Amino acid sequence: MGPTRMNMRNQRRASGAWRISRRRMLQGLGTAISLPLLEVMDTPASGNVDQSNKTTRLAYLYIPNGVARGAWLPDESGPNGELQTLNPWMKSLQPYASELTLFRNIWTPRGNGHSAGTATWLTGGGFDHEQIHVGGPSADQIAARHFRGKTLLPSLEMAIRGEGYFSSSLSRNSISWADAKTPVPREIEPRAIFDRMFRAGESQMAQRSVLDMVISDAKRMRNNASVQDRRKIDEYLESIREIERKIAFAEKQQKRANLVSGLGRAMKRPDADIPEDHGEYVRVMMDMIVLAFWADATRITTCMLDHGQSNRYFNFIDGVTGTWHALSHWKDISGKTEDDDGVTSWQSREEKREMYNRVTSWHTQQVAYLIRRLNEIREGDGTLLDQSTIVYGSSLGDGHEHEEKNLPLLLAGRGGGAIRPGRVVSGRRDLSMSDLHLSLLQTTGVPVTRFAESDSPLSLI
Repeated sequence: MGPTRMNMRNQRRASGAWRISRRRMLQGLGTAISLPLLEVMDTPASGNVDQSNKTTRLAYLYIPNGVARGAWLPDESGPNGELQTLNPWMKSLQPYASELTLFRNIWTPRGNGHSAGTATWLTGGGFDHEQIHVGGPSADQIAARHFRGKTLLPSLEMAIRGEGYFSSSLSRNSISWADAKTPVPREIEPRAIFDRMFRAGESQMAQRSVLDMVISDAKRMRNNASVQDRRKIDEYLESIREIERKIAFAEKQQKRANLVSGLGRAMKRPDADIPEDHGEYVRVMMDMIVLAFWADATRITTCMLDHGQSNRYFNFIDGVTGTWHALSHWKDISGKTEDDDGVTSWQSREEKREMYNRVTSWHTQQVAYLIRRLNEIREGDGTLLDQSTIVYGSSLGDGHEHEEKNLPLLLAGRGGGAIRPGRVVSGRRDLSMSDLHLSLLQTTGVPVTRFAESDSPLSLI
């Protein structure tokens, strides 16, 4: 490139004359990759953005089986609810205490339990077991309708593959509902989620790296980008490459296991594309949420970290025996109830409750991983976490009591400036989840004035 053309290009950068659409994608043969927010994109200046035009994101992460009473709220908080010291089972979240919002006495007055509570966690309705009726569409799908056409995907529904009894139960496996009777299908395989976001079809092209297919377009984009945008593009593409590596490794391990004589017949192994290591599986799914928000592929996502009555074994956690559901009934130690596996028993309630708490702690570590990743990515004047709201919790309080009050629930992020975190929110009366859902829809830019039975959004400022 001659000096004249180079000077003209630099002048265009300096003056902001070279602009691209927020929906610009890297194109390649048979695929397209959304881009993160760049300086050259046509976006309003941060000082002049009204809430309805902000690029805010909303994610709901669901866990079954509740938590033991006392294992959720902080050990210490200030006179105005300021978060100071989290409890031992949430200590992995301590570095992000200033980004968290916790709640006292929040509940779902019209739905509770493993079945009804799971199905209505995001709908705010009552549950009709015979008709499979959840009262209305879920909050995430109301938001998805608003964003339809603004992003590649209106929403992204994900789930960790369920384990144990009730893995095929519709109500225990559905938190997203298009309407009162129609659950939204969930994706459980990382590769399927990846392909949805980056349009790699079921052709021979799907076997190639999507980055290899768009590399020429990426190079052209970088040639016109500022130093800051080049760094953002490189970081983003490397994150995509890393997920491709993880998926490829999972497939390689699956093929290797199938070659081991007798092993495939002796054990029920995960399907291809799902990592055998449960922690790795969950973290890859958390990475998918990060990529989806970073690329603005969608602004709404849900992820079930198991079905609503999970019998998953967490024996890979030191000192833990028995299934998740059995551990949640921590007052029963004989190992002979209908909730038990008929093999495992415990010496005391204290021992069993500690195991239950360790499973709680393991899951908060996964949420801490997601928060860290979102907080590392710069966007605009802040981070991707600043522009997001992560909702994490369960439809049960204490698992043994099947409590419907004082549900474990936290928010992470600032919702584009609409949330003031770093505190515990409580009130003189029990707080309704429907009030919270209404508030989150409004802070995400969805123009609604009512959700389920609520017309009073919960103040988050």
